[in-house]
Amino acid sequence: MAKITRKEVEHVARLARLELTEEEKERMTAQLDSILGYIDKLDELDTSQVEPTTTVIPMVSVMREDAVRPSLKQEDALANAPDRQDAFFRVPRIIED
Repeated sequence: MAKITRKEVEHVARLARLELTEEEKERMTAQLDSILGYIDKLDELDTSQVEPTTTVIPMVSVMREDAVRPSLKQEDALANAPDRQDAFFRVPRIIED
């Protein structure tokens, strides 16, 4: 029994704003049906002894620890500003009144 119908494929394509040819609709119907059939096979597996996880690879934090350190002086930060006004960067206005 088919897991997905051509009508459902057409509906999903319309929601995704995809224009599919007749050949593509047939191919997508067959491919999605195959994928859904495989998912049914996975549902048959006993996973009661498998611990839930978000990844199969052990993850470590790649972020460094925060460390307090001196920041740039304001004058150094503004030294190469193409346009500045007092202690601020001037940028083109992007929001109109």
